Amino acid sequence: MGEVNLARVDERLIHGQVMVTLSKRNNVNSIFVVDDIVANDKFMKSLYKSAGSRTGQKTVVMTMDKCKFYWDEFAFKQYSSILIAKTVDAMYELVKYGVPMKEINIGGIAQKNPEKDILVTKSVYLNKEDALKLKELSEGHGVENIYFQATPSSPKTSLKDVLAKFDL
Repeated sequence: MGEVNLARVDERLIHGQVMVTLSKRNNVNSIFVVDDIVANDKFMKSLYKSAGSRTGQKTVVMTMDKCKFYWDEFAFKQYSSILIAKTVDAMYELVKYGVPMKEINIGGIAQKNPEKDILVTKSVYLNKEDALKLKELSEGHGVENIYFQATPSSPKTSLKDVLAKFDL
């Protein structure tokens, strides 16, 4: 059975040196990119697969449905992976579906709605709905560590500190 060594939310998905460092640090042999738009665009899919292969890891780009299927049918085979998605919603959906993750790193989320999104770290904007989803994942779904860190050399911010910004 495979495993997700690190789940990461980052709108950039595979981001150069960050992914090289994370893949070495987390002792993985694969990168799973879960994004419907990228997976359904032949050019973008090949671009991300190429970028991922520069880390030396097998890179698989798939839709949300294919990721769920791959978990149900193969339990991710023997892959030790970094699983990357662009949104908290996507990660929330996968964990709720039953894909086990012990650690989620929130790396980069841009502001989308100035009325709802607040800057919680140097590179992450979050709204209260996403903060509540992360809180739920940490409290009742086996995710032991959720933290905010844009790059491996950046300081980590705990989920507890981010939740305090929302009075949660």
